[in-house]
Amino acid sequence: MIKRKIYAKMLEWKQSANGTKALLIEGARRIGKSTVAEAFGKREYKSYILIDFNKASKRVKDFFDDINNLDVFFQSLSLEYNKKLFYRDSLIIFDEIQKYPKARETIKYLVADGRYDYIETGSLISIKENVENITIPSEERKINMYPLDFEEFAEYLGESLLLEHIADCYKKKEPLERSLHTKAMRLFKEYMLVGGMPQAVVAYVESGRDFDKADIEKRDILALYRDDIKKVSRRYNSKVSAVFENIPAYLSTHEKKIVLSEIDSGATFDKYDEPLFWLDDSMICNLCYKCNDPDVGFSLNKNESAIKCYLGDTGLLVSLAFNENEIIDSELYKQILNDRLSINKGMLYENAIAQMITAKGKKLYFYTRFNKEKHRNDIEIDFLLSNNSKTNFKITPVEVKSSKNYSAISLNKFKGIYKKRIETSMIIHPKNLVVEDGIIKIPPYMFFAV
Repeated sequence: MIKRKIYAKMLEWKQSANGTKALLIEGARRIGKSTVAEAFGKREYKSYILIDFNKASKRVKDFFDDINNLDVFFQSLSLEYNKKLFYRDSLIIFDEIQKYPKARETIKYLVADGRYDYIETGSLISIKENVENITIPSEERKINMYPLDFEEFAEYLGESLLLEHIADCYKKKEPLERSLHTKAMRLFKEYMLVGGMPQAVVAYVESGRDFDKADIEKRDILALYRDDIKKVSRRYNSKVSAVFENIPAYLSTHEKKIVLSEIDSGATFDKYDEPLFWLDDSMICNLCYKCNDPDVGFSLNKNESAIKCYLGDTGLLVSLAFNENEIIDSELYKQILNDRLSINKGMLYENAIAQMITAKGKKLYFYTRFNKEKHRNDIEIDFLLSNNSKTNFKITPVEVKSSKNYSAISLNKFKGIYKKRIETSMIIHPKNLVVEDGIIKIPPYMFFAV
C-alpha cells in the first residue's frame, strides 16, 4: 500500500477525540479515501465495518430509518456484514457518505452513544443537494485528502533517502550535487507526468515506469469526473463542464486566468458562482484568487472576478490537455523529460506547484498590477504565501519559471512596494538552489521542504 501522510492525522484523531467526534475525510474521487480508511480499520481496531453507500442495498439503508434502538441497529449491521463489533475497539466506516446524507445525520446520535468510532469519507460534501433537509452534525472533525504529493510519490518509488537529502540541503540553503540534482529533476518531471492519483501511480510503478499505463488509468478517472459533472444540477452542469474542459486552454495563456467570454459572450462571474463552487468543493480543481492588496491580508482583499483554475492533479492535466495520439505521436513524455517541449511546459510546472501548495493546506492567491500607461500588467506574481500570523503578518511571493533563462523584474518591483511585509522572496526554477539579490531560487523538487 502507498504510505499516505493523512494516516498520521487519523491516528491523532483517534487518540485525541477518543470517541467524541467522527472523522470526515473529504476529497476528490479516486484519491484513495476508502483505501486508507479501510487500512486504518484493519490496523488500528479489532474489527471494522465498511458501508459503501455507492453499493449499499436498500435493506442496509433502511437500518438508518430508525435508530431509536441502537442495540438493534448495531446488531443488524453486524449480521449484514458478518463482523463482530467490540466496545471501543471497532470502527464503522461510512464510505461515499454524500450518496446517503441521512446516514451522515445519524452521526450525532452514534457518537453520543460512544460504543464505536466512525469515519466518513466523501466528496461534494458541501453541495446544496447533499445537505438540504439534513442537520449537519457538529460531532465531526473534518480533514481534507489530496492526490499523492511529491514526497509520497517519491517515497513510493523508493527515494526516501533522496528526499531526506533534499530537505537537508534546503535547510542549509545548499545546492544538491550535480548528479543528484539531475536525478531529482527527473523524478519531479515523472511526478508531473504521472500525477498523484493512486491508481495511475501504481500502474506506472507496476508496469516498470510505463507512462502509457498510467495514462490509461488517468483517462478512466477523467471519464468518471465527466460523468459526475453530467449529474450536476441542470441549472449549471453545462457551465461546470465548459470551465473544466477549458482548464488547459486557460493555463496555456500568459495570464492563465479564467476568461468567461471565451465560453459565453454574455458570461459574468456572478452567473458562474455555483459552477465554480462545485469545481472547488469537488476538489477536482484548485481555485486561485487575485489578492488586490497583499499588504493587509489575502482573504480580506480577494478578487472573486479574477480567478485561475488549476486541475487538482497535474498528471490528470497532462491527459486532459493532450489526447492519446498527440502524446504518442509527439513523444510528449520524452520531450518533457528531456526539456525539449516548447509549449505548455510552464502550465505543467505552475499547476504542480499549485497542487503542492494546496496539499500543504494553504489557499491559493496571486497578484497582478495593471499599468495604465503600458496598457498591460507590469507586475505578475504567480503565488502568494503567508506565515498565517495575525500579529506579524508576512508574505512570501513565489514566481514559477519553467525555463532556465528568465528575468525577476516583476518580483523585484513587488519587493519594492511591499518590502516591509516580505519574509522571503522565492523563484522556483529548473536550476539548482542559489540565493541571489535577496531571492532564494530553488528547483521545484525542493518546494516540499519550504
